[in-house]
Amino acid sequence: MPETTPSLPSWLARGMADLFPAGDPKDPDQALAARLSQAALEGRPLRVKLGIDPTGSDIHLGHSILFRKLRAFQDTGHTAVLIIGDFTARIGDPTGKSATRVQLSKQDVAANASTYLRQLGQDQPKETALLDFETPGRLEVRYNSEWLEGMDLPAVIGLLGTGTVGQMLAKDDFSKRYGSGTPIALHEFLYPLLQGYDSVAVNADVELGGTDQKFNVAMGRDLQRHFSKGTQFGLLLPILVGLDGVQKMSKSLGNTVGLEEDPLSMYSKLEKVGDAAINDYVTLLTDLELEALPDNPRDKQKAMALAVTANRHGMEAAHKAQTDAAKLVGGAGDAAADVPEASLAEVNFPAKAFYLLSAVGICASSSEARRQIKGGAARLEGEKLTDPNQEFASADELKGKVLQLGKKTFRRLTA
Repeated sequence: MPETTPSLPSWLARGMADLFPAGDPKDPDQALAARLSQAALEGRPLRVKLGIDPTGSDIHLGHSILFRKLRAFQDTGHTAVLIIGDFTARIGDPTGKSATRVQLSKQDVAANASTYLRQLGQDQPKETALLDFETPGRLEVRYNSEWLEGMDLPAVIGLLGTGTVGQMLAKDDFSKRYGSGTPIALHEFLYPLLQGYDSVAVNADVELGGTDQKFNVAMGRDLQRHFSKGTQFGLLLPILVGLDGVQKMSKSLGNTVGLEEDPLSMYSKLEKVGDAAINDYVTLLTDLELEALPDNPRDKQKAMALAVTANRHGMEAAHKAQTDAAKLVGGAGDAAADVPEASLAEVNFPAKAFYLLSAVGICASSSEARRQIKGGAARLEGEKLTDPNQEFASADELKGKVLQLGKKTFRRLTA
């Protein structure tokens, strides 16, 4: 009987943008499907690396794509090796940056790492956690200071000797900065080498990354070969477009959905995702099959929003959010709707409308609040606010009412 060539399982291939190397399909060092088959025969799980630098405190759905793929490996019996870049975060990944990043303190990095792990599901039931922290053998959490902090100068020089300036300048971000005369600090060249060494330290079989991380992931493979280790595969996933449907999801652009957002806010934002992005959201953020969804974009939006919200909060909460969103989007502040609350306790009265929106946190600043009101995006109890200087005398005048911004953000005001 002829020998068959192994193929990638559908859970692994779903949403994949790139996989390298992709050579001889029967060679476990050249084809991931062959590596999977070999590991199954040997009865060992693959070690799947994902490195995160805790340079901020919030994780959004754009970040979650990589964690979902890591969870898929966990659910099929493999070991997720989550590397907290507590050392590399102090340098900062230069990828996508047009200038040298500000170096973080050890204390800042530790605080951010703690919030990341909580958002990923630490001490939470695995049914609604992004990663499985419960099942023995499915997760290793490692900090790269473990092997990087103690490196002496000869070891650092040896590591630097594995790469060239030409290689570094071939990296798109460095190339652009060098060409424009923007300074590149020498320590930035260390970043790809140090995070690549992480793959050596943990014996990674696979490394996950976004499509913008190919240089860094390939560096890990090169260093494994240099240190006579088994080499990893690079599995790259797309960068998620934000709620604006144009630019990548980024907190600085204000087009994100945070992992910790309440069910109503999450659902309300997601059901307004533009038609052009819906299929990517379905593929990358849910387990739904596109072929099984309605052709109508509106129905597809609702199905996607419900599934993503249920993944984070459970189906009961997701259905409640869907029902409440339908009540609120109509314009009226339905008293039965489960709306996130915003306290008026810190608001100084009498308060003008623009100040109110900023003071309760529905807008980032007073100037933004003015723009939103003038643009017709703000409502109170379903009635449009038209004058940024409209004045409210006391908290009693607002208590219990729903303040709305656009069709995605709702807050019930409490005293």
